[in-house]
Amino acid sequence: MRALKTILIIVAALLGLGVLLSVIAKKSADVEKSVMINAAPETIYEYARFMKNMDDWGVWRKMDPQAKYDMAGEDGTVGAKQSWDGEVVDQGSMTITGLEPEKSIKFDLAFGDFMVSKVALDLTPAEGGTEVKWSLHGDVPFMGRAMMMLRGMEGKVGKDFETGLTNLKAMCEARQAELDKATAERKVEVMSGDRPAADYVGIKSSDKLPWSEMSKFYMDNTPKVYEALGKAHAKPTGPLCGLYYDWNEKDMTTSMMVCVPVAAGTKVAGLVADVVPAGKAYWTVLKGGYFGMYGAHDALGVRIAADNMDHAGAVLEEYVVGQNTEPDSTKWVTNIIYTVKPKS
Repeated sequence: MRALKTILIIVAALLGLGVLLSVIAKKSADVEKSVMINAAPETIYEYARFMKNMDDWGVWRKMDPQAKYDMAGEDGTVGAKQSWDGEVVDQGSMTITGLEPEKSIKFDLAFGDFMVSKVALDLTPAEGGTEVKWSLHGDVPFMGRAMMMLRGMEGKVGKDFETGLTNLKAMCEARQAELDKATAERKVEVMSGDRPAADYVGIKSSDKLPWSEMSKFYMDNTPKVYEALGKAHAKPTGPLCGLYYDWNEKDMTTSMMVCVPVAAGTKVAGLVADVVPAGKAYWTVLKGGYFGMYGAHDALGVRIAADNMDHAGAVLEEYVVGQNTEPDSTKWVTNIIYTVKPKS
C-alpha cells in the first residue's frame, strides 16, 4: 500500500511539474534562419517550390529513410500536400498554401494532430544574389509546451533550418552556374515559313496586366482553362500557350491570354476564343528556363526588322515542356512565334 502511495505521489508530482512547465513555457514556436545565395530569385523559386526537391536539400527525409511518403495534388502548386509516416519523423504533412513567384513560398506544416505551423521561404534580391529567409511559427497546445521546452525543439528545428539552407545554397548556386553557362553558349536560331490558321480558347487578362503579375496570372488561370475544357468535353490539340496582344515597355504592362489550341470552331463556356490567322511567321525554339526569353524575343525582333517585315498580330508562346509538367527548368522547351507581314 505504501508503495502504491509513493507511485501516486510521484505521478502527481510529474503531472504537476508538467502543468507548471506548460504555464511558464512559451506559447508559440518561432524559428527564423536566413542565408545569402548567389543565384537569381527565379532560379531559387523554381527549384524550392517543388516539395520533392526538398528531399534533396532538406534534412528530415534523410533522418528517416524508411518513412513512407504520399503526395496529393500537383507538386509545386497551391494545395499540393505531402504526408509521411515514420519511426523518427512520426506522422505529419506539409501543404503548399501560397506561391508568389520569385518572392515567397508558404506551407502549412502539421505534426500529426499535435499542432500546425506556418512555414515560409521568403526571397529578397540583394547585392550578391538573393537573401533567403526560412521561418516557422506555430501556436503550441497547452500540454505540449512542456515537451517543447524540455526537448529544446526550437533549437533542433533551427539547426535543421541552418543545414537545409546550406544545402539549398549549394544546389541553387550550382544550378545558377549551369544556367549562366547555357545562356552564354546559347545561339538563337530564327526560322521562318508559312503557318496554318489556329483556334485558341483561354482566359484573357486586363489590358494592362503588370509584368510582375504575369507568372501569378498563369498559375491562377491554367487550371481554370483545363477545368473548363473538361466540363465541355473538349480536348486541346496542343500544349499550353500564351498569346500576347500588347507589350508596353514604358508602363511595363501587357495584355495576354492563357490558352490552348483547339479544333476549328470550338467554343467553351467561360473561355474566350481567338483565331491566329494563316500567314507568314518567324519563330525560334527556346530550350531551358524562361530567363532566356528576352534574348529570344530580341533575336526575333532583329531578324524581322532586317527582313523588312512587321508584326501582323499577337505573339504566341507554346510551352511544349514547361513548369506545369517538368520541375527542372533546364529541360523546358518553348516555341516563340511571331506572325508577320511586309512592312508598309
